[in-house]
Amino acid sequence: MNVDNVAKEIKFDDKGLVPVIVQDVNTNKVLMLAYMNEESIRKTLDEKVACYYSRSRQKLWKKGETSGNIQKLKGFYYDCDKDTILILVEQIGVACHTGSYTCFFNEVIKNEKSKDEVLKDLYSLIKERKNNPKEGSYTNYLFEKGLDKILKKVGEETSEVIIGAKNKNKEELVYEISDLIYHLLVLMVNEKVTIEDIKNELKKRSK
Repeated sequence: MNVDNVAKEIKFDDKGLVPVIVQDVNTNKVLMLAYMNEESIRKTLDEKVACYYSRSRQKLWKKGETSGNIQKLKGFYYDCDKDTILILVEQIGVACHTGSYTCFFNEVIKNEKSKDEVLKDLYSLIKERKNNPKEGSYTNYLFEKGLDKILKKVGEETSEVIIGAKNKNKEELVYEISDLIYHLLVLMVNEKVTIEDIKNELKKRSK
């Protein structure tokens, strides 16, 4: 479907706006709720970067235009009633003007995360540390020291895994493998390799 057809399909409110739910394509986290008009929809689809309509400023608003926290468009959907849009984005930096990764940080009921989400959440945290350094953070220390330091730690942790396996000590092995995985995730973030990249490669090998 081309851009013109999409704009015609959407049901705008009496102000010519439609709500947009924004979701991170890598973490599946809901980042924010914004609004688009017909022009911002066209710009978003044409330029593949999220552009919204600011109700307070009464004008188009390209996310991250001044902060650098842009949202690269990865998916665009609208619901069954055609009056709500869902977009998937690659978030550069943070989504919220407060400095938070997502605008939805006020917790009322705690979500008990499944074990399957642990790696994704750790990757997201490491990525957030890189984009928004925190004083005293070991992760930021690694990023500051650079690739050689990260690779050195990956090598050291690999050796520790080998020793743990040779010692036939499961508890030690689990501990050392966890250290290695953490440092591999730091390396992945540093080199812009995503968990999806790894999944896709593994899927190729399973065929």
